Amino acid sequence: MSGRHRKKGDLPEKRCATCGRPFAWRKKWRDCWDEVKYCSERCRGNRSQASG
Repeated sequence: MSGRHRKKGDLPEKRCATCGRPFAWRKKWRDCWDEVKYCSERCRGNRSQASG
C-alpha cells in the first residue's frame, strides 16, 4: 500500500456556515477545500438565513 488512504477520523473537518454542523473533507472538494463553507446544497441555498 502507498499509504494514501486515511481513516474517516483523520480527515479535516469544518463547521457549516449555515447550520453549524461539522462536516468532513470529501474527494470532490479536493481542489477547492479552502472555499467550501457549507455542508450541503440545502445549506448553501439557505445561506441568507444563517445566524451570524
